[in-house]
Amino acid sequence: MTSRTLDSITGAKRVVIKCENFQRTGSFKFRGAWNSISHLASLERKKGIIAHSSGNFAQAVALVAQILQTKATIVMPNNATPSKIQATQGYGAEVVLCGNNPGDREKMAEELVQKYSYKLVHPFDDYHVIFGAGTTAYELVRAVNRIDLLLVPVGGGGLISGCSIAAKGINPRIKVIGVEPKNADDAFRSFQLGKRVPVENPNTIADGLRTSVGEKTFPIIKEFVDDIITVTEEQIIDAMKFYWERMKLVVEPSGAVPLAGILSGNIESPLIKNKRIGIIISGGNIDLSDFFSTLKKNIQFRKDHLDHITI
Repeated sequence: MTSRTLDSITGAKRVVIKCENFQRTGSFKFRGAWNSISHLASLERKKGIIAHSSGNFAQAVALVAQILQTKATIVMPNNATPSKIQATQGYGAEVVLCGNNPGDREKMAEELVQKYSYKLVHPFDDYHVIFGAGTTAYELVRAVNRIDLLLVPVGGGGLISGCSIAAKGINPRIKVIGVEPKNADDAFRSFQLGKRVPVENPNTIADGLRTSVGEKTFPIIKEFVDDIITVTEEQIIDAMKFYWERMKLVVEPSGAVPLAGILSGNIESPLIKNKRIGIIISGGNIDLSDFFSTLKKNIQFRKDHLDHITI
């Protein structure tokens, strides 16, 4: 999708949005989940699969497992968005809740692997998952005549590592920049230092980007990604607001992070002005319960107020 308003604001020749919020289960994660699980031997699938995720990968694995008729167990943190937990269960997976610290979900998943011999499907640090995620950029670059700059959100690094391989494979001159929440900036710090730095107490609205870059994803990022920048929580919310108001796109905070990067002014002007920019929306799974509850309360308040006046 495109927006003339966005082109005007940024000064770009054209900004093209890749809408993975329209993907099955509402995020790009279905690509990697399908590619990884479909490569498993039938015996491995028969024993059942397990994954750990705050939400989007959980839903993707659950749906793939349903399609391939295998049992799926998903470890999710207690603070996962309720709508994502419900959606995961709705696809038929068993959800096991764990603590909210970065290592809690992996520890719980490993315990269940040891107990039941499940096959672990990692949400990002798996080459099949990485290559599946990379088809996002492959489709975008193939569909557009030319891309000069590609902006991708960064969490564990599965999406940006796959997308950077695909983009550079088609055209090595494409610049790839990762965008990350300032409150969960392990990828930024790792990129600057040249070695992995684990995330500590990531307190960001972008719940899908709270994980640390992986052992497999980080070397790919170092080789193929040109830069990583960070954005504030306020900038993420402003980007969501732009998508919702100006482009009528329901985008979750993690998915809005790349747009926040270009609107923040943190990218050098020569990379943007009169260039063709590709931006990936990673997903659109946001819990709107509070929003609609507020609307209903406002309706009831006005009704009660009018009844009072009538009386």
